[in-house]
Amino acid sequence: MAYRRLLLPLTGTAAGEAALATALDVARVWSAHLHCLHVRVDARDVAPLAGEGLSGAMIEEMMAATERESGERAGRVRQLFDRFATTHGDLTLASDPNTALKVPGVTVSFETLAGREEDVVAQQSRLFDMAVVPHPEAGEDVSSSDALHAVLFDSGRPVLIAPREAPATIGTRVAVAWNGSAESAAAVAAALPWLHRAQAVRILCSDDYQRRGPGAEGIRAYLRWHGIEAEVVPFKPTTREVGAGLLGAARDFGADLMCQGAYSHSRLRQLILGGVTRHVLENADLPVLMCR
Repeated sequence: MAYRRLLLPLTGTAAGEAALATALDVARVWSAHLHCLHVRVDARDVAPLAGEGLSGAMIEEMMAATERESGERAGRVRQLFDRFATTHGDLTLASDPNTALKVPGVTVSFETLAGREEDVVAQQSRLFDMAVVPHPEAGEDVSSSDALHAVLFDSGRPVLIAPREAPATIGTRVAVAWNGSAESAAAVAAALPWLHRAQAVRILCSDDYQRRGPGAEGIRAYLRWHGIEAEVVPFKPTTREVGAGLLGAARDFGADLMCQGAYSHSRLRQLILGGVTRHVLENADLPVLMCR
């Protein structure tokens, strides 16, 4: 059981560079194929947003400007990918991802598609074992967060959120954030390859985090059926913030990967009131594997 195909939506920002390095580390662990995807804005999608009161000439000018900006961004992303591929000589470029089946070791490919990023990324992710996305930097690159939520809600696949800086190691010490929810169960199932490989696994739980469902000892017993030994360690919220307590507990464990269910409460509620998922997305300094 392994991850064989990874998808990375490339954005061309500093967060995108860190995600590229993280995705490459994951690909090396599993000798996997890494497919880098850049989604260009389709200028035709701009016209309906222009609204009433604009002349045809103004709409055409807006579409032309969008096309220029999209092309320039696509060029920067391609340069980023080419520079990265050249720097890492152990990679094999595969123009067609299907040809990578015949090549041993890590292979990479690049593709540009036009459309709405959240739609394209979610749909393409369904053909991969995992998507790796940049850390959501709302002030710098809102689209990366759109891609993250698209994979979480619409792909049926796990998503690995890369930290702001590529980690030194990944998957050697895995923290399992457990609250008994269906989402956390899906995250554990998706993380089983990592858990089998890990040198140490710790289940993090808290009465303030627990939802209706099995407790931490239940998931510990489940992991034993898979030959995985884990310790259960309760954590306490930090200044009444469960997410901060969870990240602090993962940090105390020295985790270089955490798996977690996403949005046990509705996304809207978490965006308005805050929540564990939102806090982790905004503040995690380690790779986080999430499932919805």
